[in-house]
Amino acid sequence: MTERKPPGMSFETWVDQQITQAQARGAFEGLTLAGRPLPRRDREQTSYEWALEWARRENGGPDGMLPPGLALRKERDGLPEVVARLPSEGAVRGVVDEFNERVAAHWRRPADRADAVPGMADLDVLLEHWRATRPPAEPEPEPAIMAPEPRRRRRRWFRRRDRG
Repeated sequence: MTERKPPGMSFETWVDQQITQAQARGAFEGLTLAGRPLPRRDREQTSYEWALEWARRENGGPDGMLPPGLALRKERDGLPEVVARLPSEGAVRGVVDEFNERVAAHWRRPADRADAVPGMADLDVLLEHWRATRPPAEPEPEPAIMAPEPRRRRRRWFRRRDRG
């Protein structure tokens, strides 16, 4: 964090001092746009577009700005899609247990303002959904029935000798 401007110093002098110190530390070395003008925007942005871009950059989009209870409720509504991509029943149980622990922690926290009350995720319903979205099990390939190799006749010991 930058230090506070000393009293009695003009703002311009203080900013120039901060820039000089940063240059001495090498903070401006190796920047990607060094020596080039800043890229121009294709068009002017409204304040709403700017706010959405900022929210996506800082919080992962408008969903990152939801109150905690509403964010948990929205996550609960998206659990079936998450569960459908999981590889095993144990993974489904782990995701649902972790979500339910976060909901319980949300319930235990002191309420400083009105918030949406998220419900727990139903493990049995999500497991049924997971089982229903599994691709059918591939049948095991049946072993190919091959004709047995014809048995080679063994030559008798008395016929092995070379006659000659």
